[in-house]
Amino acid sequence: MNSEVKEANYQIAGMTCAACANRIEKGLKKMDGVKDANVNLALESSKITYDPKIVSEDDFQKKIRGLGYEIVTEKKEFDVTGMTCAACSSRIEKALNKLEGVNKASVNLALEKATVEFNPSLINTGDIIKRVQKLGYNAIPTEENEDIDYRGKKFKRQQTKLVVSAILSLPLLWAMVSHFSFLEFIFLPKALMNPWVQLVLATPVQFIIGWQFYVGAFKALRNKSANMDVLVALGTSAAYFYSLYQAIKSIGSHAHMTELYFETSAILISLILLGKLFEAKAKGRSSEAIKKLMGLQAKTARVLRDGTENKIPLEEVAVGDLVLIKPGEKVPVDGEIIEGRSALDESMLTGESVPVDKTAGDTVIGATLNKNGSLKIKATRVGRDTALSQIIKVVEEAQGSKAPIQRLADQISGIFVPIVVGIAILTFLIWFILINPGDFGDALEKLIAVLVIACPCALGLATPTSVMAGSGRAAEFGILFKGGEHLEAAHQIDTVVLDKTGTVTKGAPQLTDVIADAWDETEFLSIVGAAENQSEHPLAQAMIQGIRDRGITLKEAQEFEAIPGYGVRAAVDDQMILIGTRRLMQRENINISGAMAAMENLENNGKTAMLVSINGEYAGMIAAADTIKQTSKEAIQRLKDLGMNVVMITGDNSRTAASIGKEAGIDSIIAEVLPEGKAEEVKKLQSEGRKVAMVGDGINDAPALAAADIGMALGTGTDVAMEAADITLISGDLNNIADAIFISKKTIRNIRQNLFWAFAYNVIGIPIAAVGLLAPWLAGAAMAFSSVSVVLNALRLQRVKL
Repeated sequence: MNSEVKEANYQIAGMTCAACANRIEKGLKKMDGVKDANVNLALESSKITYDPKIVSEDDFQKKIRGLGYEIVTEKKEFDVTGMTCAACSSRIEKALNKLEGVNKASVNLALEKATVEFNPSLINTGDIIKRVQKLGYNAIPTEENEDIDYRGKKFKRQQTKLVVSAILSLPLLWAMVSHFSFLEFIFLPKALMNPWVQLVLATPVQFIIGWQFYVGAFKALRNKSANMDVLVALGTSAAYFYSLYQAIKSIGSHAHMTELYFETSAILISLILLGKLFEAKAKGRSSEAIKKLMGLQAKTARVLRDGTENKIPLEEVAVGDLVLIKPGEKVPVDGEIIEGRSALDESMLTGESVPVDKTAGDTVIGATLNKNGSLKIKATRVGRDTALSQIIKVVEEAQGSKAPIQRLADQISGIFVPIVVGIAILTFLIWFILINPGDFGDALEKLIAVLVIACPCALGLATPTSVMAGSGRAAEFGILFKGGEHLEAAHQIDTVVLDKTGTVTKGAPQLTDVIADAWDETEFLSIVGAAENQSEHPLAQAMIQGIRDRGITLKEAQEFEAIPGYGVRAAVDDQMILIGTRRLMQRENINISGAMAAMENLENNGKTAMLVSINGEYAGMIAAADTIKQTSKEAIQRLKDLGMNVVMITGDNSRTAASIGKEAGIDSIIAEVLPEGKAEEVKKLQSEGRKVAMVGDGINDAPALAAADIGMALGTGTDVAMEAADITLISGDLNNIADAIFISKKTIRNIRQNLFWAFAYNVIGIPIAAVGLLAPWLAGAAMAFSSVSVVLNALRLQRVKL
């Protein structure tokens, strides 16, 4: 993302259906300076990409509120220590107000308190505390664990409303069912047939419990749009006010009215509230993956400061802190071991159940479990920079993004409500004029049924809930999709291109052979080690380790140059050293004809041989072998069983590549490819009409990962590769490639099921209601069930077995 483009994220409250999300999204996209906007109904979140020179976050907040919705914020109070005068409080207040994500901050010197209102999507309490500490003061939340669970509070309010609504509606339901001939035996108090008693029961439900629907409908109509609230408000109001009209007409009459629809409006509101509660509960379960990942984090850390051990909240750990970890404790942050030795259970990150031995100099990852030894580590990455936090961020972004398949649902939901209102009015006129002339009550009942059974919610929830559940389940298996579009695209893959080193193989070759032509082997290896010592290539590292294992001391290199795809050039003891491939020697006009037979023999045995030239003359060669991962052969066979065309691509020579390919079960091999050539090879396959997934782990794989239809980076690889990829496979096990494709197929199938039933529900339900075969209260129950069923179907993805 370039410096002139920023991203803003908000939690939005008040959305009731897909039309709401669609309206906010359209409104944001129309703003000058907005590059893209994505509003997710299921997560109640938004992501806005914008140019800060043209538009600001204040503009977005005003726009969202102007459309009738609220941005979720948290307000926290902090006890601030260290302030001595008004200048201190003013300084802290100004600094906090400048923080991205802080809406308003005020600092009271007399009370030594700071009150901060902030956007929890952009900033947390830890960030606020660190900012205050950076100024030379300290801040402690007045009430620890005071985070506002706005969804939980909203759920409880809705529960209370439902209970009250049900209590008031049940007598009306009692009066209604007593009219059915097969239920005439049920005792019915005469008072319940009194229109004024029914009015007293129905009015609180209509205007207190149901006020939220009027507010939502007003906001939508004010912005020249329509949503589910409009349908509910129209339908229930029609029933209520017609009944009120009939009740007023009955004044002076001693007969009890039977043509009343108070129960219709009250029961509808109760059923819709019940459906919304079920839907909210189910939607809450769809974010279980995030909760599980967050639950892996330690809550506190033992930090050594000024020689004293302090147990502090995780948010207060800073880079450079010395952290003590006892046996059985979780590692709180990413870091480097300074003292101690232990075995760490990294299964949460890699999937490997066998603990990994760690000692001084090794890195540790936050949320892994220290099994048996005490460790002292230096914190290198804390807060949002830790590996686990980055994983959580990727999963959140994937769950909040839109899959392309959702576009159709978005387009339909935008025009859905006006069409339904038109159908309802047409239904009313046909019944009132043609089918049952003059019977206003009967025609009204059909209109209400049409309005109520139509629900854009199911359409709006069909895709995002499946994306949330599918990407969340994938994350539990160590497969991170960067977005819904990649989750959708992965099921179309038919060709998988695998990098060799570190992907198919372990990426940790060992020195196996040394051929020193007319040189003392120890002297030869000392020079070679000096030349390779500054190279980061896995082969170079293997050679250096092998030389050191033989007890040989490396010389010092005066000059060094890495030649990508060829080898290295260095100056050692005033001698010019070249180490690399045939191409390097040929390019530098080094005569290697006498070494070809030995080199081919090594390569035929699956070894990688590197030629050595000293002062322009061939001096010998060294060879290293890299073995395939234990799971590679099985994983490649799984891909073939899925119908995938598997290709291995490598910069190694064809003989070594063929040997590795044969062992792994790969028939199609592209060898001796320079780093920049990998992307070209991927494009060649795409030009043949193939959908290509590129799998790699190194910096040199990044262009190919970006060029492929789907780029998959191994989590054991470099940050650059993972940044360029669309999917990260945390464990480095190639079986995750097949797993990712499998989950993608399952998710897309689930989305299609949801969309089919959401469309079918409305296509079938509206005509049934229009022809008079559905009572309004049944239509309300069906509407509630439609949204709940879509969400529950999506949640089946959380039980997918790999």
